[in-house]
Amino acid sequence: MNVDVLLGLQWGDEGKGKVVDYLAEQYDVVARFQGGPNAGHTLILKNGVKFVLHTIPSGIFLNNCMNVVGGGVVIDPVTFKMEVDKLENAGVDVKKRLLISRKAHLILPTHKMLDAASEASKGLDKIGSTLKGIGPAYMDKTGRNGLRIGDIETPNFKEKYDRLKEKHFLFLKNYENVSLEIQNEKEWLDAIEFMKQIPFIDSEYYLNDQIIKNKKILAEGAQGSMLDVDHGTYPFVTSSNTITAGVCTGLGIAPQRIKEVIGISKAYCTRVGGGPFPTELFDQTGEELRKIGSEFGAVTKRPRRCGWIDLPALKYTIMLNGVTQIAITKIDVLNTFKEIKACVAYKIKGKQTDHIPFNIVDAEIEPVYETFKGWNCNLDNCKTKDDLPIELRNFLQFLERELKVKITMLSSGPEREKLILL
Repeated sequence: MNVDVLLGLQWGDEGKGKVVDYLAEQYDVVARFQGGPNAGHTLILKNGVKFVLHTIPSGIFLNNCMNVVGGGVVIDPVTFKMEVDKLENAGVDVKKRLLISRKAHLILPTHKMLDAASEASKGLDKIGSTLKGIGPAYMDKTGRNGLRIGDIETPNFKEKYDRLKEKHFLFLKNYENVSLEIQNEKEWLDAIEFMKQIPFIDSEYYLNDQIIKNKKILAEGAQGSMLDVDHGTYPFVTSSNTITAGVCTGLGIAPQRIKEVIGISKAYCTRVGGGPFPTELFDQTGEELRKIGSEFGAVTKRPRRCGWIDLPALKYTIMLNGVTQIAITKIDVLNTFKEIKACVAYKIKGKQTDHIPFNIVDAEIEPVYETFKGWNCNLDNCKTKDDLPIELRNFLQFLERELKVKITMLSSGPEREKLILL
């Protein structure tokens, strides 16, 4: 068992990038297994420089770490080129540290056009798409029409591209007031040529060969478990499997190869875009969480909806993922609150439950809270569990007792050194 998994347990934006960045030094390979440029993994480097990675795995800054974009990922060549250029301008030798699966699918300019047209047509029922073309690209994948990285190597790639583009035009004609003029098509085709500088691999063979050689692999997830296309708050979900099962399909790794599953949760909850959010706060407390936590999307820049931590949702995603340890992030955001709340159950039609209802979108949920005394102090000088204020230790013990999983890491700020090992 050489594969560990790190993924988000909420609706994304849990601070996965920082934890992957810290852990990556222990691994030989970091591999992204799903999602696309709708991901935004923020890392603060040792020199204080901030990077937001969208497609490239978070081990790219380490000399001794190979990074693999797996077959379950969808790639926008333009966004990818911009990301590589920024990294290389910062002195990162991307081409020596990065490999791309031939089975990863490509996002076309017309995928973005379809995404925008579809979202606009929904009116008040918008799902909050990032408009990056992710959904339409996955639709082509499951519809067996998609273009893959490996197609770039074929002599008739341009013919394949034109054929799929024309099909998209037929779909776009079904929407009102939609232009069929493609913006920046040449930029996309130039980015395709640029991508040829990165080695394309048969990633399932590569990764399993690394396992045979006893190399350690960290599978890096994007978005969050409550956005899983099968098990999330459907239809307000992403288009891929964001849970541990997605590692097997997205990387071609057998289930028995997986050892540790590290789940990431904020000390509270956030969500971007539409969809159910049982503990969402519409009062001054919600505003404070947003302001103190700088809760604005790394990709969309949209303000995030904020609320108290949701334990029924966490128990659900811990169960789905087989989580073996938890990292709690942004605990410092709660430093100034006199009281901290945690949702321990839902009240639906007068009955109390800690199960996620099938139709959570339409369910009228009243969260049941337990209240805890805040610690009202700065955590900058806390380096170990014993340094933490007693109120915070009590809160963490309560979470472990309820979730039945050990909390092994506590992040008290965006910087690398502000990670307390418990």
